[in-house]
Amino acid sequence: FFTRVLAVDPPRTTDAALTMAVNQTFTGRIGHMFSALSEQEKKQGISVGSDIDRYNELHDDAKFGAKERGKNYAELVNSYYNLATDFYEWGWGQSFHFANKLPAETFMASIARHEYYLAARLGVKPTDSILDVGCGIGGPLRNIGRFTEARVTGVTLNEYQVNRGNTLCQMAQLDKCKLVQADFHKLPFEDGSFDHAYSIEACCHSPDRRDVYREVFRMLKPGGCFISYEWCLTDKHDSNNPTHLWSKKRIEEGDGLPDLQLTTTCDSALKDVGFVLLEARDCALDLNPGGEDWFTVLTPSYFNLFRLQFTWIGTFLMNIVLNFMEWCCIAPKGSAKVREMLRQAQLGLVKGGQDGTFTPMYMVLARKPL
Repeated sequence: FFTRVLAVDPPRTTDAALTMAVNQTFTGRIGHMFSALSEQEKKQGISVGSDIDRYNELHDDAKFGAKERGKNYAELVNSYYNLATDFYEWGWGQSFHFANKLPAETFMASIARHEYYLAARLGVKPTDSILDVGCGIGGPLRNIGRFTEARVTGVTLNEYQVNRGNTLCQMAQLDKCKLVQADFHKLPFEDGSFDHAYSIEACCHSPDRRDVYREVFRMLKPGGCFISYEWCLTDKHDSNNPTHLWSKKRIEEGDGLPDLQLTTTCDSALKDVGFVLLEARDCALDLNPGGEDWFTVLTPSYFNLFRLQFTWIGTFLMNIVLNFMEWCCIAPKGSAKVREMLRQAQLGLVKGGQDGTFTPMYMVLARKPL
C-alpha cells in the first residue's frame, strides 16, 4: 500500500551486504512483506483471504450496524491488524500514526517529534514506569524509551504485533521496553502500576472511550497523567451531509473502527471516569506556516515518488502487481483486497482532512487526582 526508501546501517560482511542490498530493492521489500504475511498465516492459523472477507462483512451496514461492530470490536480490531500490520510497517514505518510536517522536516523526523512531544508534556523521568495504550508494534514505545530512558510497557490486542514488537525491542537492545498482549478494556496490571500513560491514535478502536479511560485511570498512580492523540470527528462534521458520511464510513472501514465519535465525547468520557481534564485541542489546527498538513502525504501527486501510488495510474499498476503475485502464489490470497481496504481509508482520510471534519490528533491531557 505504501512505499518508501529505508536508511540502513552498513553491513559487516559480504553475505550480509548482499542480503541487505536485495532486501532494500523495491522487489525485495515487497517479497519480504508477503513472506512475513505468509509466515503469519502459518504461525497463527489465519487466512488472509477469509479474514478480509469476514472483515468486510463486519463493515457491511446491511448486516452489521455500529452497535453490532462495537460488540464485536475485538474480532474487528484483531482481524484488521492481522491484515494490515505488515503493509503498515513495510510502507509507513514502525510508528502507525500521522503528524504535521514542519518546514524542511522529513517524514520520519515529524513522526518522532510527534511522539517526543507527548513524553515532554508528561514530564517523563528515567525512573518512571510508562504505559502505552494500544501500542501497535511499538515504534513510539521504542522512540520514547530511548528518549527518556524510562521503563515503557505497551499493550495491544493483536498477538502478531506483540511478537513482532518484542523482536524489534530485542534487536534495538531496549531491555526496559516490552509489549504485552491485552485488551485495553481489561488490563492485566495491578491498580496504580504506572506513573504516566499515553496513547497515539488507538482509543478510537474502542466502542466506548469511557471503558478504556476507566482502565487507564485505574492503572495510574495518584497524580499521574494521561495524554492521547485521538481520532475524532470535529464540530464541522454534519451527520446529514452525504459527503461527510461518506468520508466517515471510508475511514471506519479502512482502519478497523466501530464508530467514529466527536471530540466532545473524549472530553466527557475522561471527566466521567474521574480524570481532571487539563488541556484539549486539535493539534491539526496548530499554526504551521510553510509546513504540511498531516493528510498531505496521502494525496495523489505525479511529482512525489511516495504519493505517485495514490494517482489513478499508481492504483492501476499496484492492482495488477498484487493480482499477479496472488496468481503466482507469491502473495497470500486476499492481499489485493487488503490493499483496496487500505486505499478506501486513504480516500476517506484525505477527504475528512481537507474538509476539516476529521482529525487524527485531537490531543487530551488529563490527571488522576491525588
